[in-house]
Amino acid sequence: MPRNLFAAALLATTTLSLGFALPAHAQDTAAPEPAVALPAALTAEQMPPIPLAMAERARPYLEARGAGFAGWDPNARAVLVSTRFANTNQLHRVAQPMGARTQITFEAEPVGGRYAPKRGDVIVVRKDRGGDEYFQLYTLKDGRLTLLTDGKSRNQQGAWSADGHLLAFSSTRRNGVDSDLYVMDPRDPASARMVFQSNGGGWAVLGFSPGKQEAYVADYNSVQDVDLYRLDMASGTMLPIGNPADQVAHGSFRVGPDGTLWVTSDRDSDFQRLGRLDPITGNFTPVTNERWDVDGFDISPDGKTIAYVVNEAGTDRMRLLDVATGKVRKVDALPAGLIGGVEFAPWGEIGFSLSSAKSASDVWSLDPATMLLTRWTQSETGGLDVSVNVEPEILTTRSFDGLEVSGILYLPDPAKFPGKRPMLVSVHGGPEGQSRAGFLARNNYYLNELGIGLFYPNVRGSTGYGKVFVSLDNGPFKREDSVKDMAALIDAVRAHKRVDAAKVGLTGGSYGGYMCYAAAVQLKDKLAATQCTVAISNFVSFLENTNPYRQDLRRVEYGDERDPVQRAKLTEISPLTRVNEIAKPMFVITGANDPRVPKSEADQMVAAIRAKGGEAWHLVAADEGHGFAKKANADYAFLAQLAFWKKHLLGE
Repeated sequence: MPRNLFAAALLATTTLSLGFALPAHAQDTAAPEPAVALPAALTAEQMPPIPLAMAERARPYLEARGAGFAGWDPNARAVLVSTRFANTNQLHRVAQPMGARTQITFEAEPVGGRYAPKRGDVIVVRKDRGGDEYFQLYTLKDGRLTLLTDGKSRNQQGAWSADGHLLAFSSTRRNGVDSDLYVMDPRDPASARMVFQSNGGGWAVLGFSPGKQEAYVADYNSVQDVDLYRLDMASGTMLPIGNPADQVAHGSFRVGPDGTLWVTSDRDSDFQRLGRLDPITGNFTPVTNERWDVDGFDISPDGKTIAYVVNEAGTDRMRLLDVATGKVRKVDALPAGLIGGVEFAPWGEIGFSLSSAKSASDVWSLDPATMLLTRWTQSETGGLDVSVNVEPEILTTRSFDGLEVSGILYLPDPAKFPGKRPMLVSVHGGPEGQSRAGFLARNNYYLNELGIGLFYPNVRGSTGYGKVFVSLDNGPFKREDSVKDMAALIDAVRAHKRVDAAKVGLTGGSYGGYMCYAAAVQLKDKLAATQCTVAISNFVSFLENTNPYRQDLRRVEYGDERDPVQRAKLTEISPLTRVNEIAKPMFVITGANDPRVPKSEADQMVAAIRAKGGEAWHLVAADEGHGFAKKANADYAFLAQLAFWKKHLLGE
C-alpha cells in the first residue's frame, strides 16, 4: 500500500441513502425507529438496522470532501484536481485560483489521470471495475473515455517522456502474473509495444533520457530492496545501475533537464536521502542530510531548483534546494500536515496538495522566487467549523525488547467531554505504511460529537522511521513482535489520565486487519471489541489465494507458505488458528472483489466465530475491493461502525 492511512481511511470509509424501511407487519405495536436503507451493493449479515436519526446527526461529517492535485495544464495556468461531488472521485479542471471545479470525467468508478507533459493535448486516465485493481488506461475527450489497453489485464501507468510523446506502462497481459513493460503514443493506441519481458510483478518505468534512447526502470522486490536499470529502447538490453545484489531502497526518481539522474535512496543511511545517481556505476551522492525520510521531490524546468518533502515523524515539511549552491530554504508558512503530488509547472510554479487537522486536502501552489503561497481550492467540510478540530500529540513508549514505538493521539475537548473517555485504536495497513497527521474528515465525529479519542499506532515494520525499523517484523518468526508493540502502545494509551481503560476498542484494515484479528485473540483483556476490514485471517490461505502478481512480493514480507517450516509457523501465528480464544464482539467489513485479501479470508473467520457462538457482524460490498471507494457504500459502513462503537464503547 502506498504510504497512506489505510486504517484511518477505512475507519472513515467514505450519497447516503437516507430512506427508511419499516417492517411489513407493524400495525398493533409502536412503530419501530426509522432506519437507513441498505445500499443495493451491500449485504449486512447479523447486523442491526442503522437508526435514521443517527445518520441525520452525522450527515455534515459525511459531506466533507477533499481535493487532490493531479497536475498542471501545461498550456495554461490551470490545474487538474481529483475530488468528489457525487459517488466517486472524478477529475476536475480549475482554471484559476479559487475558481470553479469543472468536472471532466463522469464515470461510475473512481478515476485518476493527468495531462501529457509539455504538449498538454491529451489526458490519460486510469480506472478499474468494482475495486478489482485490473486497471485500464484510457484517453479522455469530451467526457468520453477511449480504451488504450487490452481491457482484461492489470495495467499500471509509468512515466511520460519529457516531450509528452511517449507513455510507459506495465501490463500482465502476457501471462496474468508478470508486469512486462510497454511504451505507446497514447494518441495512437495501436502504437503500444513491449520493450521488456519481465519476471515478476514489481517492474515499472520511472523516466526517460532526454533523447528517449534509454528508459530508467525499477524492479520493486520489497520496501527495503528496489533495484534500478537502464533499458536501451532500440535493442531492449537491460543493464543494472549499480549492483542489484545490494539491498538498497530507491524511492522517488526524476531525470533533470540536463539528463542528471536524481533519486531518493537509503544507501549508506537509515533514512531516504535526496541525491544524484551515476547511471553507470550506481554511485549515489546525497545532497540532503535530513534526520527523516525525504519522501518526494520534483525539479524545476530549468534544473536550478528542487522542491522536496521531508516526513518528520508523520508530518510533512517542504524544502527548496538551490542545485548550484546547495542552499536549502524552508517553506515555514505551511501548517503542519501532509503534502502530496509536488510538481513544477512549465513556468516554475510549484503545485501540491495539503491537508492538516483543521483543513481537508486542498490544492495549493508556491512561487519559489517570492515564496508566495496561493490556494486553488477550498473543499467543503459539511458546513462544520473545522477550527474546533483537535490537534494531535505523539505518544511514545518502549516495547518488550526496549524498542521505542509511538503513535498519534487525538483526545476530545476536555471542556465538552471531561473526565476519562473511551478510546478507539486504528492500525494502519501495509505493513509498510505509516499513520500520519492529516485531516480526519468524518472521524472527527468520534472526537467532536461522541467524545471518543483516537489513537493511530506505528508499530515495527512501519515506514518513516528508518530501514532498520521497517525490517523488524519481516517473516513469520518476527511477525508477532509487532503485535507485542501494539500491546505496549495500548497499555500506554490505557494508562493515560484522560482514557477509560475499560472502554478501548481497536480497528484496522488490510495488514491492520490482521493486527485487528490478532488483537482479538491475544489482547482481548485490554479491548472491549474489534472491527476488522479486508483482513488476513490465515497467512497460508492468504498467500495461496492473493492475486498471482502479488504472491512473491508478499512472500518477501510475510514468509513463504511453500516452505514446510515457514508454513508451519505461518499457520501457528494465524488468528484463525486461535479463533476459539476470541471472546469479544467483532465487526468485519469486506470487499467482494478484493484482489489483495480475498473475501474468503473474512468468510472463514466470521463462520468460525459464529460456529462457537460468538458475535460477528459482517458487511460485504459486491462492487468494492480493498476498501470502500463509493460514497454510498462507505457512508453506510461508517454509520454501521458508529452503531457498533456506540454499543460497545458508550453502552448505547
